[in-house]
Amino acid sequence: MFEIIINLCLLSNPEICRQQLLAGLETPSEQRCVAVRDGLDISLHFQAGHEAAIDAATCREMPAGLQLTEVANGIFVHRGEISQPSSANLGDISNSGVVIGEKSIAVIDAGGSRAVGEDLYRAIRKLSPLPVSHLVLTHVHPDHVFGAAVFAEAGAEIVGHPNLFRALREREETYLRTFGTAIGEAGFLGTHADFAVGQVSEIDLGGRKLVLKAWPLAHSSSDLTALDDLTGTLFAGDLIFEGHVPVLDGSLKGWKGILGEFETMAADRVVPGHGGPALPVADGVAPMRSYLLALEDDTRKALDAGERMSSAVTRIALEQAPFWDLFDAYNARNATVAFTELEWE
Repeated sequence: MFEIIINLCLLSNPEICRQQLLAGLETPSEQRCVAVRDGLDISLHFQAGHEAAIDAATCREMPAGLQLTEVANGIFVHRGEISQPSSANLGDISNSGVVIGEKSIAVIDAGGSRAVGEDLYRAIRKLSPLPVSHLVLTHVHPDHVFGAAVFAEAGAEIVGHPNLFRALREREETYLRTFGTAIGEAGFLGTHADFAVGQVSEIDLGGRKLVLKAWPLAHSSSDLTALDDLTGTLFAGDLIFEGHVPVLDGSLKGWKGILGEFETMAADRVVPGHGGPALPVADGVAPMRSYLLALEDDTRKALDAGERMSSAVTRIALEQAPFWDLFDAYNARNATVAFTELEWE
């Protein structure tokens, strides 16, 4: 006997089929998906010999999906590439988390494209038949949110910082023109917030809770963390980078303050937004603090010396270059944001 459980089909009209397919199978077209829908009842158990109703004419074997690493009991992480977005990686350049409870599953960040979101969904279905009840988006940046529509269509509630969806609306055109063009995919979030997190909120997955916290301006205007109470695993989003140089899109001073709070949290490990896939909290915080301090100190020296921003940003924090990947791609932009912030203290 086998049981029909939630799975995935690749359609322009996925709501028809996501809850109709067999474990490990998907359909390549709407016509075939409708055939599956009309021929099967998800409440039925099929006796041996009836499998012929589900054959290559209607379904195909589901690919394995993204690679997931178990970093704690029931906690899995996909480690994105440390790279800039491109058509080769389809925006798979950030980390995503999967937290499996007794009743349901939560996903933390959906990847940088619909294709990445679909592959993350496939990987989850290989792990468990439980429903994906929540998608937690840690902040506004497209490498973390472009795959979100996949999970919205699968029935997940979308959870974000109170500022997240306003920021997405404001930046959608820019993200489509830059990030979307770079990866060669025009899709965007395609959904809205089911609810926004207040100062602290919880998600009960059965046998474990995710404690969510919305932070003030730091890496971005919409930073959100999720702490698994069962294992002490902190999903920090881009408040922690490992390997990949930090990217400043908010407040240098705000970000430094949050790092201090991380050290006092009841967390045994941290999952960064890039790198990892998991680190002791102290190992995640120390390099971040070193970089942000260098950014601040060099910026203040440049301001005290009366340097123009255009020349100062080429030298700020250069001593940190050996310790971070993609330094040349992002450091001057970070210095510009820091210079602008500190100039108006």
